[in-house]
Amino acid sequence: MRCAKRGLKTPIALACLLGLAVDAHAMDTPPIIPLPAQVSMEQGSYVVSAAAVIHVAPGDRAASDAAHYLADLLVRTRGLSLPVIEDATATSRGGIVIRSDAAASVAQAEGYVLDVDAQGMRISARDAAGLFYGAVSAWQLMTPDAAKGAVSVPAAHIADWPRFGWRGLMLDSARHFQQPAEIKQLLDAMAQHKLNVFHWHLTDDQGWRLEIRRYPKLTQIGAWRRPPGAGDTQYGGYYTQAEVKDIVAYATARHITVVPEIDMPGHAQAAVAAYPDIGVTGAQPPVSIDWGVNPYLFNVDDHTIDFLHNVLDEVMELFPSTFIHVGGDEAIKDQWQASAAVQARMHALGIKDEKALQSWFIERMGQYLAQHGRRLIGWDEILEGGVPPSASVMSWRGTQGAIDAARLGHDVVLSPAPTLYFDNLQSHGDDEPTGRLGVQTLATVYQFEAVSPELTAEQAKHVLGAQANIWTEYLTAPWQIQHAAFPRLDALAEAAWTPANERHFDNFIARLPAQFDRYRKMGIDYADSAFAVDMRGQRADGKVTVTLAAQEPSAIIRYTTDGTLPVASSPIYGKPVEAALPVTISATSFASDGSPLARVRTQRFDAQTLASYDGNALQACSKGDLGLRVPLLPDATSPAPVYNVDLMNSCWRVTNVPLDGAVTMVIDGAWLARNYGLAHDASKVKVRASRTPAGEFEVHLDTCSGPLAASMPLPTDSLPGRTYRVTAPVAAHGGTHDLCILSTAPVRGSLSGVSRVSFNSSASRRATP
Repeated sequence: MRCAKRGLKTPIALACLLGLAVDAHAMDTPPIIPLPAQVSMEQGSYVVSAAAVIHVAPGDRAASDAAHYLADLLVRTRGLSLPVIEDATATSRGGIVIRSDAAASVAQAEGYVLDVDAQGMRISARDAAGLFYGAVSAWQLMTPDAAKGAVSVPAAHIADWPRFGWRGLMLDSARHFQQPAEIKQLLDAMAQHKLNVFHWHLTDDQGWRLEIRRYPKLTQIGAWRRPPGAGDTQYGGYYTQAEVKDIVAYATARHITVVPEIDMPGHAQAAVAAYPDIGVTGAQPPVSIDWGVNPYLFNVDDHTIDFLHNVLDEVMELFPSTFIHVGGDEAIKDQWQASAAVQARMHALGIKDEKALQSWFIERMGQYLAQHGRRLIGWDEILEGGVPPSASVMSWRGTQGAIDAARLGHDVVLSPAPTLYFDNLQSHGDDEPTGRLGVQTLATVYQFEAVSPELTAEQAKHVLGAQANIWTEYLTAPWQIQHAAFPRLDALAEAAWTPANERHFDNFIARLPAQFDRYRKMGIDYADSAFAVDMRGQRADGKVTVTLAAQEPSAIIRYTTDGTLPVASSPIYGKPVEAALPVTISATSFASDGSPLARVRTQRFDAQTLASYDGNALQACSKGDLGLRVPLLPDATSPAPVYNVDLMNSCWRVTNVPLDGAVTMVIDGAWLARNYGLAHDASKVKVRASRTPAGEFEVHLDTCSGPLAASMPLPTDSLPGRTYRVTAPVAAHGGTHDLCILSTAPVRGSLSGVSRVSFNSSASRRATP
C-alpha cells in the first residue's frame, strides 16, 4: 500500500504515515484514542521540532488555555518545550496554530477541526472544549511512540465531535479515601481520553467525605471507622471545602464537570452515626465497616428533610454542576416498615407503600434542586414506586432501567453492572489484584452500546451517554484504581465518543501500544491483562506440557525456556511446549511491529509446583464464580496475599488432581473479615455442622457429597488477618479426581479463605503452624 494516497478517508493511511506496521492487523491504526469521527489523509507531513512555536491570537483565552495544556503535555511526554506566543497574525502563520472560530466547519458542541500540512498544524473550534480536545488529539499525533524529540506528523484533515454529551467516570471515595493529588491525576487521564463528567461518590455507610460547615460532625465522626484487624486505629479522611473547590477548578480547566453524589435515603449510616436524630430509630450506630447493603435510612420527617436541604445548599455552593446525584440505590425499607412514626407519616401523606415513600422523598430533593436551577439524577431504583417527575436516571442494574426511563421521557445515563463496573477483574490471571471475580474484559467494555435497539429514535434522544464506575471496597490503593481503570477507560472513551459504525476492536487494539507508552510517561500503572500470558502445565512421565495463552488472540506470544527473558526474536508460540522437568518458562506477548504488550511472566514447573494449586486455580462449588477476590484485611494496600471467596458458600473445587503417590494434603489459609452487609440475603449463607471448636476443612472426592479424603481442624485463633497452614493425610485413593473443599467454620465469625492447596508425596514433609 502507498502511504501518500491523497484524500483517503480511513485511518489506514494515517497508520502508514506514522510508520506503524501496515499489515492485516495493524494497518488500520491511527494513534488517537478515542478515534475521531472523520479522518481524511493528505500528502506530506509536518516535522515538529524544538524550534516549533504554538501560536494563539491575543485575547483568545480558550485557545491560550488549550495551547498551554498541549505544551505541558509535550514537555512531559516528548521532551519538546514549545513556547506559546500571542500573535495577531496567528491564523496565517505556520507552526502550530490554535484559534477560536465561530464559523468552524464542525458545529457540534465540543467538536474541533485539526489540519496538518507541510507548513504546520491548525486547530480550530467554536467552543473552548473543542479547542481543548483538538489539542489532546494533536498531542496524540505527536506521541506515536516512546521516542523523545522531533516527530513527523502526517498531513491530515480531522473533523471530530463526540457521539454523547455525557462521557463519565465515577470514583467511590466513600469506601476508601483518595488524596487530592490522586484525584487530580485521574482527572488528567480523563481529560486525555476526552471524558467530561467526573461522578464523585462522596458519602456512604462507610464514610462521609465532604466537609459541611453547618454540620461538622458529618466529618468529625462520619469520616472515620475502625476496620477489622486494625485494633484502635481509625481509618478515613475527608475533603475540606477548600480542597473541593481546588479539585473542581482543576477539573473545570480540563473541561470536566464534577457531579457530586450524596447518597439518600439509604447508605446513610455514616451520617446517622454523626447525627442520630436524622435516622429512623434514634440510635447512634458506628460508621459501618461492612461492605454491601446496610439497614440505616434517613428519616422522612421535616427535620431530616430540612437537614438534607441544608446539606444540598453547601453542595450546590461547591459544585456548579447542573446535575446533583442523590443515590437512591439499595435502600432496604426495614427501618421504615418498623417505625410507627414513619408509618404515620405515610398515612398522613396518603402514600401506599415504602417504595412510593422513597419516590416522594426523592421528589422532595428534586424539587429543591430545581428551585436552585439544578437537576436531580439517581440510580435506577428511583424508578420504583413511581419515577419522580424531575428525575434523570443512571441505570446500573443492567440496561432495563435506562430503557424504562427513556420510554417515560426521562434523560438517562448508561452505567450498567457488570460491564461498566471496573471493580470487576479484567482476566482470570493469577496476578490480578482484588476485586469482583465476574471478569469484564477489555473487549467486553469496548463492545458496550449505550443506545438499546428497543428504543425508538425519539426515545434514544434521552440517552445522555455512558459512564464507568470504580467502586472501591476492594480497591484500596491508587495503583489498584489505575489498574482497574486503564486501558478499559480507553475502550469506554471510544464507545462514548466515536460513531458506532467507526468502531472496530482490532483497530482499537492496534492503537494501544502508543497509548501504553503515554501511560508509562504519565506515571499510570495500567493493566496489561488483555495481553498477559497465562501458563498451564500438565505433567506426564517426568515431562510437562505447557499451554500458553493470552486473552487477546491477535497478540504474538514469544517464550524462552533457558532462563533468559523473551525478546522480539524469541520463538513464537504455536503449540504446547513440551519439556523435561524441571523447566522455567518466561513468556510475553508482542505487537506485530515487535513492541512488547505486557510484562514478562515467568513460571517454574517441577514436581512440587505441579502438585500445588493456588487460589486462582480453585473454582466455585456453584454458579461458576466464587464472587470476590479480597485482601487479607479490608484496608490492606499491598498486592498480596489475596483470597477468592464465595460469601454465601465457603466451598472450593479443584479439578483433575492426580492423587497417585499423594500422602499428605496441605492447605494454606487465612481468617478473613466477614465485613459484609448482606441484608435480606444473610439467611442464604450456607451453614454446616462442625466437629471441632473452629470448624474444619473437609475434603471430598469427586463431588461435595463424595467420600471423605481428608479433614483438617481449623485454628481457634480466628481473628481477621491471621494466616495458617493445616495438613492431613490423604486417604488411599489413586487416580485423578476432582476435589471439593468445604469449610464448616461458624458463619457468625471470621470467614475462612484458601490461598493454596498442595500435595506431598512424602509423609516426612511436615507442615509448619
